[in-house]
Amino acid sequence: MIALAIPIGLIIGLTLGALGGGGSILTVPALVYLLGQDTQDATTGSLIIVGITAFAGMTAHHRGGRVRVAAGLVFGVLGVGGAYVGSLLSASVAPSVLMSAFSLLMLVVAAMMFARARRGRGSSPAADVGMGEEPILMFRPSFACACPRALKVLITASAVGLLTGFFGVGGGFVVVPALVLALGFTMPVAVGTSLLVIAINSASALVARAGHGVQLDWPLIGVFTLAAIVGSLAGGRLATRVRPERLTAAFTVLLVAVALYTAARSFPQLV
Repeated sequence: MIALAIPIGLIIGLTLGALGGGGSILTVPALVYLLGQDTQDATTGSLIIVGITAFAGMTAHHRGGRVRVAAGLVFGVLGVGGAYVGSLLSASVAPSVLMSAFSLLMLVVAAMMFARARRGRGSSPAADVGMGEEPILMFRPSFACACPRALKVLITASAVGLLTGFFGVGGGFVVVPALVLALGFTMPVAVGTSLLVIAINSASALVARAGHGVQLDWPLIGVFTLAAIVGSLAGGRLATRVRPERLTAAFTVLLVAVALYTAARSFPQLV
């Protein structure tokens, strides 16, 4: 099992580092169906793997100037409440229900990433410049508030935290487009900043799950995490050399395949 964790961790880390979102959603089904973990153990272990891997990947993006630390911290802190609630809800849901819902979530993520890729192909080079990353709140020279954007950030951050706590995923597939649309970040900056948000949400959800009797396979998690870190560092470099549309298209196909497999395994248990 530990030997199998190495290539799986590399793949997940690679997608997380290159795309800034979506890759971590493969961690739970990989732990459950490939590595034989219990559902609750897998969702909790996933928070450790994803959180550490995201933080490691974020450092590489930060060196390249693609992380807005202040915005990432605010977005992450706003999601703490949602992560706590999601963690409590997850403990009360049957494993078959959790994995069935998880398969639907993966299909939604695949659709979102496909739509993002199509928009990217249709945009002009100027579209990647962003909207200037204007602040939502300004106190000087006079007070100004972009309140609709502030509300959008609050709702999105809470929803991401809820998903992180409930499913044990990073939620970067929601964070990246939110940072682009609500804060006007360019795609590379949104990818780098999303990793900081993922690390914060994962840590808060993990704290909420502490003391709930989860049994973690630490050697397996350790090997998986180290492999994922290596993959995330490679993914950060890959993001600067390969067209994002190609990465997104390949990952979307993989995501749909995993979602269908998860649905085939979990839905019959609901009957």
